[in-house]
Amino acid sequence: MNTDNVVRHLRVLWRTDRIIADIRLRHLLVGLGLRAFAALIAAFGLLMLELSAYFALVQIWSAIAAAAILGAVNFAIAAVLFVIAGRAPSGRDIDLANEIHGASIEALQLEARALQAQVSGAVHHPLSTIVPVLVPLIGIIVKSLRKTAKEPAAATSAEARS
Repeated sequence: MNTDNVVRHLRVLWRTDRIIADIRLRHLLVGLGLRAFAALIAAFGLLMLELSAYFALVQIWSAIAAAAILGAVNFAIAAVLFVIAGRAPSGRDIDLANEIHGASIEALQLEARALQAQVSGAVHHPLSTIVPVLVPLIGIIVKSLRKTAKEPAAATSAEARS
C-alpha cells in the first residue's frame, strides 16, 4: 500500500464528486430558471385562453360546467409540464464524471485490500515485520558497543603513559 496512491485517489474522488455536483447544480439551476420563465409566459397565455374558452363555453353550457372543464384542462397541462421538466440530464460529461468516480472508488478499494493484507500478514507473522527493523538496529547497537569498549581502553592506555 502506498499512501501517495491513497491520497491521489482521494483527491480524484473529491474532484469528481465536485464536478458531478456542479453539473447537477447547473442543470437544476438552468432548469429552474427556464421553468420559472415558461411558467410566467404560460400563465399569461393560459389566462387569455381560459378567458376566451370560458366565454365560449358559457354560451354552450352553464358557468359552473365551463369553469370545471377549464380547471381539468389546467391540471392536465400542469402534469405534462412537470413530466417534461423532471427528465434526467443526458450528457457525456456526467457519464464521464461518473466513470472516473467509479474508477477512483475501485482504486481506493484495491489500496484498502493491500493494507488489509499487510496488516493480516503482520498479525500472522510478526517476526517477518520486525526482522527488517531489528537487523539494522542490532548493527547500530554492536557498533556503539565497540566504540564504548575502545574508548575506555584508549583512556587507560593514555593514563598509563602519563
